Amino acid sequence: MREFFIFVLIQLVILIVVYLYRVVQGPTVYDRVLGLNGLSTKAIILLVVIGTIYDRVGMFVDISTGYALLNLVGSIAIAKYLEHGGAA
Repeated sequence: MREFFIFVLIQLVILIVVYLYRVVQGPTVYDRVLGLNGLSTKAIILLVVIGTIYDRVGMFVDISTGYALLNLVGSIAIAKYLEHGGAA
């Protein structure tokens, strides 16, 4: 079973690299924001899988929940900023 989780970790890291490329090379700001949200989602899943491997799922779920809340607040802040045309 451990080998399966290692395989899942490798696939998640590959997906994170793809999203990171979209964040860096995105032609528009919206592409970068979508890439960052996708990257954050994959990082949350990565944390839960790491917690499963180390048999500490509860601790890692708490950490990933906090990270998800930070991602949500950041996404809302960026959306509000972009909604007003970049004016603070």
